[in-house]
Amino acid sequence: MKHNLAVIGYGGMGGWHTQWAQKSDAVTLAGIYDIKEERRALARERGIRAYETLEELLGDKSVELVTVAVPNDCHRELAIKALRAGKHVISEKPVMLSVKDLEDVIEVARETGKLFTVHQNRRWDVDYLAVQRIFDEDTIGHVFNVESRIHGSRGIPSDWRGEKAHGGGMLYDWGVHLIDQMMRLYRDKKIKTAYCEFDHITNQEVDDGFKLTLTMETGERGYVEVGTYNFIAMPRFYVQAMKGTAVIPDWRERCKVVKCKAWHESDVVPVQTAAGLTKTMAPRDEVTTDTFELDRPQSDVHDFYRNFCAAMEGKAEQTVTHEQMIRVLRIIEAAFRSVETGAPVKVEGE
Repeated sequence: MKHNLAVIGYGGMGGWHTQWAQKSDAVTLAGIYDIKEERRALARERGIRAYETLEELLGDKSVELVTVAVPNDCHRELAIKALRAGKHVISEKPVMLSVKDLEDVIEVARETGKLFTVHQNRRWDVDYLAVQRIFDEDTIGHVFNVESRIHGSRGIPSDWRGEKAHGGGMLYDWGVHLIDQMMRLYRDKKIKTAYCEFDHITNQEVDDGFKLTLTMETGERGYVEVGTYNFIAMPRFYVQAMKGTAVIPDWRERCKVVKCKAWHESDVVPVQTAAGLTKTMAPRDEVTTDTFELDRPQSDVHDFYRNFCAAMEGKAEQTVTHEQMIRVLRIIEAAFRSVETGAPVKVEGE
């Protein structure tokens, strides 16, 4: 059974959602609404129904599901309106700009009996899924450090994403994805502290990059970094575990693993460096390590919509839960507090 979907906002991500909906086996695209006439006209040129007003869209009883794909500061108002109009709602990320706003929307969802979630599509990124496999299959033992980075060199976008009033900044933009991924990897861990630093290289109003360290109560570390002024990117993922190390240099590449199979060598040869010999930093070889690559996992990002539609029918639990959304926003709020204080802070609710 396919469900009728309408999309509010016909910009970049709104266009992405409509393209997927047009070839979906889970939803049928009913139409779009955008406050800009030129975008509504573009939709019509492409054979897509464009509602003239938001009220017209929300009043269409055939529409069961609404995806909100507008600037971040508008998510709360539109989500509440759609829920009260009897629609199930998916919000683009970040789901809201504060935990309080999110709790308000969740309460309306409960009152109306409608489902509400956020489009955390990067749970289907194959680089992240490769790291998740290392956790799930205990490939290199207990993981004690994960470093997750996204680097670009074009600066922060010059649209509303660079404006504080609209909830701009890279913590809200890419950060919300990488934090969600990190918390999926460390799903059974509680956070002890969060420490964050912002970059302001090309934008002084909002962060155009950040470095966030999450330290778990049991000692593990999750490090998240986003940079928009990096002309040489650092590895997408770097994972340290008790039995080895894994690295994904770039999201387009496979995961390389070096697994330790024997700790000691009786004949370690010291390495000659510019300033002398070192035995401590002598490289490993095939005698004590195995080196291999993981196959890229299979992934279909539209499983997000398939799951949500199954949840609408009462056949599944929604994959992105309210508790997970709240946790990610609590970490983001802690990151902002850490930047303000210049010190590690507690994450509420941990």
